[in-house]
Amino acid sequence: MNKIRPEQFKDKPYNDYGQWIRQQFPFRVQKISVDAGFSCPNRDGTLSHGGCIFCDNRTFNPSYCQPSKPIAQQMEEGKAFFRRKYPDMKYLAYFQAYSNTYAPLDVLKQRYEEALVVDDVVGLVIGTRPDCISDELLDYLEELNRRTFLIVEYGIESVNDDTLRHINRGHDFECSRRAIELTHDRGILTGGHIILGLPGEDRDENVRQASIVSQMKLDILKIHQLQIIRGTQLADEYTQKPFKLFTPDEYIDTCIAYLERLRSDIIVERFVSQSPADMLIAPKWGIKNHEFTNRLVNRMKELDTWQGAFKSKKVKE
Repeated sequence: MNKIRPEQFKDKPYNDYGQWIRQQFPFRVQKISVDAGFSCPNRDGTLSHGGCIFCDNRTFNPSYCQPSKPIAQQMEEGKAFFRRKYPDMKYLAYFQAYSNTYAPLDVLKQRYEEALVVDDVVGLVIGTRPDCISDELLDYLEELNRRTFLIVEYGIESVNDDTLRHINRGHDFECSRRAIELTHDRGILTGGHIILGLPGEDRDENVRQASIVSQMKLDILKIHQLQIIRGTQLADEYTQKPFKLFTPDEYIDTCIAYLERLRSDIIVERFVSQSPADMLIAPKWGIKNHEFTNRLVNRMKELDTWQGAFKSKKVKE
């Protein structure tokens, strides 16, 4: 595993994933999503049949991601898209849809190893739930981490147990904390996913949670705004009784305050997600992901705001 070190931020006022990942490889890498056909314990009846109230995997699954297709075929179709622009690119297989450690270990091994033998695949990113790991699985992931690049990322969503119950998450915050600690302690790069603006959580509550997230053994963090997706239970709630959603400026302000309280060595992968327009009820910002990030960075530079401990470092330099 490559040790993560707090580096000078260069052109970003926070520890940026794009800059970090370029330091891990001598070539350009791109994640390619695959759908391995896994389910989720709060979809298959183990915990619930409804899933999280905000979730619809179609919002982020590319068209080629079909569980009916072999993983190798999905990877090749994904590669074909990126190869046109970057013929020398290498790839990380991103197990993204649903819970990608939710199967017997022999099935998981078969799926992961199928992806790794595809030409130009140099590692795996495995997205899952914190209640879908075991010591046996971590033994295998630890061995896998010794022979390839590996990130395991967990859906945390919120550190507030009342919120987790409301969104039908099916686990509490302690479950996330424990899974992240167990994974990180195996020497595996460990990521987390947080949603800002969940029902019942305002700006102050979101910002409060940053210091709690900082106490976790996280290497990488994804943040994005709450989106209301058609056909979800959250959409029904929002239609019946609309609640406050962030404007772009309010969300920028919230992200800046969050970063100010976030541990400075945590690598921040993203701040926003962009769902298909025909599936999105709200908020409709009309801003592409990179445009939002540019606005955020420019605002932080205007304010001379630098993430966490790096603020004092920047002042001294």
